[in-house]
Amino acid sequence: MTTETNTGFDSVKQAFGPMTDALKNLQTMEMQESAREFFKKATSTAKERVADAFAGSEKVTAVIETAVAEGVSEATKITRNIQQAIHQDTEAFFDGLDKLAFAKTFSEAVQIQSELARARGEALISRAKSSTEYFGKLVADGAKTIQDNLSKAYTKSA
Repeated sequence: MTTETNTGFDSVKQAFGPMTDALKNLQTMEMQESAREFFKKATSTAKERVADAFAGSEKVTAVIETAVAEGVSEATKITRNIQQAIHQDTEAFFDGLDKLAFAKTFSEAVQIQSELARARGEALISRAKSSTEYFGKLVADGAKTIQDNLSKAYTKSA
């Protein structure tokens, strides 16, 4: 039985002999210069692309940071303006009550109330106009900033 096993092993060894020899020779085989150059160029190109991708991701991150920071800043300004408007309206309301308290006749009270209503209406129109201009400028500036930042982020240097 040992002879039969050895014979089977020898036949497998002979069948894979050329492959075994090729693998042994592969370790000492010299690589052609053109193949080495190809791998050098491929590696160099891959490194450049990775660096470009990283730089692009950094620029995109900066764009996002800028947009978020500007958004928070603008939201803060809007909140402060709303608070200021509420404060002004409250002061005007109590000033109106003070003036009404000094009215001696019903017609004088109606006149004071009309003047107060007109003044508040003018303030409201002025705020609406300012808000429209502000939001228009904000949208235009935001679009310009986004366009500039995206062009910076996706511009590939030569």
